[in-house]
Amino acid sequence: MRITILETGYVPEKLRPEFGTYPQMFERMLGGADGDFSFDVIAVADNGMLPDPAQLDAILITGSPAGVYEDHPWLPPLRDFIRKAYSAQTPMLGVCFGHQIIADALGGKVEKSRKGWGLGRHTYTVRSRPNFMVEAPETFAIACSHQDQVIEPPAEAEVILASDFTPNAGLFYKSGKALSFQPHPEFVEKYAQALVDLRRGIAPDDVVDAGLKSFDKQSDSSRVAKYIRAFFLNNAS
Repeated sequence: MRITILETGYVPEKLRPEFGTYPQMFERMLGGADGDFSFDVIAVADNGMLPDPAQLDAILITGSPAGVYEDHPWLPPLRDFIRKAYSAQTPMLGVCFGHQIIADALGGKVEKSRKGWGLGRHTYTVRSRPNFMVEAPETFAIACSHQDQVIEPPAEAEVILASDFTPNAGLFYKSGKALSFQPHPEFVEKYAQALVDLRRGIAPDDVVDAGLKSFDKQSDSSRVAKYIRAFFLNNAS
């Protein structure tokens, strides 16, 4: 399966030499070297041209510092692309900003949360188990870094992951072809910790300190990555 990664934002410059790009993180997470997946990357945030989604095997939309409610010239074409992809039933995954923009494009509501920053490794309750994650445990602990949240999911979406801080943290759509998560299973441990530390002076110190402390919890990112792989492979044509 060939996955087209829509790069909607960039790793902070300070961290880029060690950790690479967001598409590279997803490629590592999905294990492209084993032959199941190959990848194309489109730099959407640099106004990269979007193809016809009906002609693609699968789509992955990355995280971004941008907000879906902001005025960027690449956002309206991206929304249109998402709607066409959903209509064409092209398998589609969104993470963080990707999660938010899919919800926004399909009729949901996204805002900067009054709860402030979500940082560190949060624990999410599994609310529903689609066929690719029927063996999922009761909870997942996954790294996150966000202020924006999906406040109201689209009518087409079912909540599959939730927490008190992020009630709509994972969405699976009725078509069976779209899946999204607010947290970041693609983040390796060192990057997730470095990103929290980079928020010091931006987010409140107590939130940063709690975020760093939260990495004492064992990560479930590899388990979530396995389910994402299964989602794509189950939808392979």
